[in-house]
Amino acid sequence: MSDVVRAHTHLDADDRAWLSLLLADWQILADLSFADLVLWLPDRDDSGFWAAAQMRPTTGPTAIVDDVVGSFVARSTRPLLDTAYDDGRIAREGDPEWRDDVPVRVEAIPVRRADRVIGVVARNTNLHGVRTPSRLELSYLQAAAELSQMVAGGLLPQPGQRGDHADSPRVGDGFIRLDATGRVGYASPNALSVYRRLGLTGDLAGQVLADVTRALVPARQRLDEETLSAALGGRLPRDTELGNGEATVALRSIPLFPGGEHTGALVLLRDVTDLRRRDRELLTKDATIREIHHRVKNNLQTVAALLRLQARRLGSDSGRTALDEAVRRVAAIAVVHETLSQSFDETVQFDAVADQLIGLIADVGGRDAVRISREGSFGTITSDVATPLAMMMTELVQNAVEHGYPDGRSGQIVIRCRRSESVDPKGPAVVAGSERAAALEVLSVEVVDDGVGLPVDFDPATRVSLGLSIVQTLVGEMGGTIAFGPAAVRPRAGVRAGVGTRVTLTVPTG
Repeated sequence: MSDVVRAHTHLDADDRAWLSLLLADWQILADLSFADLVLWLPDRDDSGFWAAAQMRPTTGPTAIVDDVVGSFVARSTRPLLDTAYDDGRIAREGDPEWRDDVPVRVEAIPVRRADRVIGVVARNTNLHGVRTPSRLELSYLQAAAELSQMVAGGLLPQPGQRGDHADSPRVGDGFIRLDATGRVGYASPNALSVYRRLGLTGDLAGQVLADVTRALVPARQRLDEETLSAALGGRLPRDTELGNGEATVALRSIPLFPGGEHTGALVLLRDVTDLRRRDRELLTKDATIREIHHRVKNNLQTVAALLRLQARRLGSDSGRTALDEAVRRVAAIAVVHETLSQSFDETVQFDAVADQLIGLIADVGGRDAVRISREGSFGTITSDVATPLAMMMTELVQNAVEHGYPDGRSGQIVIRCRRSESVDPKGPAVVAGSERAAALEVLSVEVVDDGVGLPVDFDPATRVSLGLSIVQTLVGEMGGTIAFGPAAVRPRAGVRAGVGTRVTLTVPTG
């Protein structure tokens, strides 16, 4: 709709907001009318109307097979549209139109905002196979007529109310018509079934809906008394939920003011008991997963503490060094689990993890003269990528600290990260009959130091360092790549051409 408004009409932002509210609720009007709805908006030079939106009913056969959004009809082509727009009144025709051998009755409803008509809703009813309407159908049609009068009078949509969210009840879920006193004039079989779930044993017809609901729903699980009386009495537009130990019900109250006079209300309701039970199960599952991550983190911290105690008791420098490295590796994994324990899903904002790891390396290494910083953002990473990435980053930075700055010299290490798209050679995708390589999001991480650089005889394939072996193993398991090279080209004795080291790690993120 917004595209049509901007391209072809003179309507302003407030008009668009009004129309958006109308479209959020017009499925109700389509279902009550058993009719297709098309929103027609006036061309900016008043030469005709543009179709900006279309809605088909879920309660009956469609009258418009093709999509008409974006089409244009000139003035005098559809006289009903002209009449409704120019005169500001609902226009009906005498004889039905014939479309694809189907008789269609058309009604044009002006859309009024304040004192202006800003569009027309065409209601198209398929008359094929029309039979004598039941009481349910008559109640639907009467409600549709009153809603149509409210649209024409600028009383619908009702500000602040939207019916397009996932759990909002629809006409077919349960329909109750209230009179001006809040008594039930008609309740559909589905609506009666919903109240049966709440514990109702009798009938709803003739009863005050608010009183019936009070008797079935405990006070702690319903609205406050004033709001309950106003919403279920048909005087206040409201979306809410209430329930007891047996069922949970989503309710929507739509007061009716055709001609400006309060005649009652529509109450749409839906049994959402199973949905809320599944929601609770998901919340419980999420809480359990977070608790597991929290306990894993605590256990890893206990392991790290035990390793530190063991390291203090060793007389061998090499043994203490090995245990200190083990402490660092365990702590890196614990940082990831700590972050996951505070998240509501299985993803990690890895920037926070990386910054903690940088501080951890500085604390364990005791090398205050070497500054470690981060440039760029890792972004959001799934948990199955976060743990190995934390391990690899820790090993690479620790190696840079240990081997790039011997004898306690000072320096700087920069971690640069960047996300981009690459080509997945294992994942061809078919698009419009042709094959192309599937896009694969990758994360590139560079660990750059200004230390002494790589030894002349450095070969990662034959290097036996445990840290490097861990990194290469994890990179291979993740399907990534790793490359070593100089950080800056400047000759220096005993060092491969260049000063400092640049390690580039590339891994897929999903």
